[in-house]
Amino acid sequence: MGAGLKRSGNGRRHRPMGEINVTPFVDVMLVLLIVFMVTAPLLTVGVEVDLPKTQAGQINADAAPLVVSIKDDGTLYLQETEMPPDQLIPRLQAISNANPGVRIFVRGDAAVAYGDVLGVMGRIQAAGFERVALVARLPEQG
Repeated sequence: MGAGLKRSGNGRRHRPMGEINVTPFVDVMLVLLIVFMVTAPLLTVGVEVDLPKTQAGQINADAAPLVVSIKDDGTLYLQETEMPPDQLIPRLQAISNANPGVRIFVRGDAAVAYGDVLGVMGRIQAAGFERVALVARLPEQG
């Protein structure tokens, strides 16, 4: 496989020549790269929310946004941390001091009333955040 005998010009055998076969290593590394590329986008937010469906296209963002999630029972999450509604704006303001152009995505469960989602968005925008967007699922084709 990786070791062979080195021959001289007149057909006599000399010392063994050691070669490393890197083909299996490269194959394994390419498979791992593909696995990480596929699973990395799925690890963004871990709060389970049943998003409503929409025909709108996806937003391409250059920086990772903050995600505010509203579950069907009305609990609020900032990223994956549950928090009372009165602490949401102070936490967002503390984060925005380091990054004033932060993008905020609001994810509301399909069972949450439309007015409740808009109320959270209105409070966020009233606090001075301008880059607030809703997140929805694309409908299945077929």
